[in-house]
Amino acid sequence: MPATQEAGIFDESALVAKAREGDLAAFNELVNSYSRKIFRLAKHITQNEEDAEDVLQETFLKAFEHLGDFQGQSKFYTWIVRIAVNESLMKLRKRKSDRSVPLDEPVDTGEDTVVREIAVWDENPEQKYSREELGQILDEAVQGLRPAFRTVFVLRDIEELSTEETAEALGISVPAVKSRLLRARLQLREKLTRFFKRKGDDVFAYM
Repeated sequence: MPATQEAGIFDESALVAKAREGDLAAFNELVNSYSRKIFRLAKHITQNEEDAEDVLQETFLKAFEHLGDFQGQSKFYTWIVRIAVNESLMKLRKRKSDRSVPLDEPVDTGEDTVVREIAVWDENPEQKYSREELGQILDEAVQGLRPAFRTVFVLRDIEELSTEETAEALGISVPAVKSRLLRARLQLREKLTRFFKRKGDDVFAYM
């Protein structure tokens, strides 16, 4: 169950308040609640398990060090997501393996209205592939996205943050989130269409 849905189990604001007063047990409860989601997010962005582990540790270390800067105007989870995204992108820049645009680069939201012609898939892909195989195929397609698009897709469609929460976490506008999400979905559909056509399958669009 996503940590954002666990409000009935723990009081996030109360835990944050205690953690700011130096209560390590309260902070540890926050870490236990969100570490799995932060690791998954970092792994999607860095595409590397060791880097994701580093990002996870650095995220919560910086969160603890800067708890005094957290004003409580947003969810604690949204705040640490932004830290994790920044740490993940730093990993990518250090590896110099991805020369794509930074997350704060302006995006022309006019693309929201662009009509794209994409091949139609006519059969249920689960008739051709197991759930595990489909998951792997989709994961590989997501990894092929540029970080700017991949991060928005992960936050919105995998972690299920709202558009507003995603914008806040990434420090970009709501229209930019919508534009990048659309472009990510279009690119994913094209990638998956090419994959299934290359395999000689005609399957319907399940996205």
